[in-house]
Amino acid sequence: MNKAALAQAIADKVGASRKESEEMVNAFVRIVITELQKGETVNIAGFGQFSAKTRAGRIGVNPQNPTQKIQIPPVTVPKFKAGKALKDALKGKKNLPPEPQQPVEPTM
Repeated sequence: MNKAALAQAIADKVGASRKESEEMVNAFVRIVITELQKGETVNIAGFGQFSAKTRAGRIGVNPQNPTQKIQIPPVTVPKFKAGKALKDALKGKKNLPPEPQQPVEPTM
């Protein structure tokens, strides 16, 4: 499933327009990225935790010249740790959260 398909699925589930659901998905992504850039974690109970981790610099080998050693600088990478409810759902031990019975009304 790609981002557009996710936005459409959200629109279908909550009764929003596709444009509104795309804005929701984009807002979620922006918020997660912004928090990770600040060094924070984003924890969604039951789903998982997004965090950023800095990998230490190291000495590597130049793939075009294996005798040459190169310095690989430290890099910050995103991490995702799945929550227990997500793991259990994938193992078939736990059901998914209930679906909304009717489209959700916007609160604006």
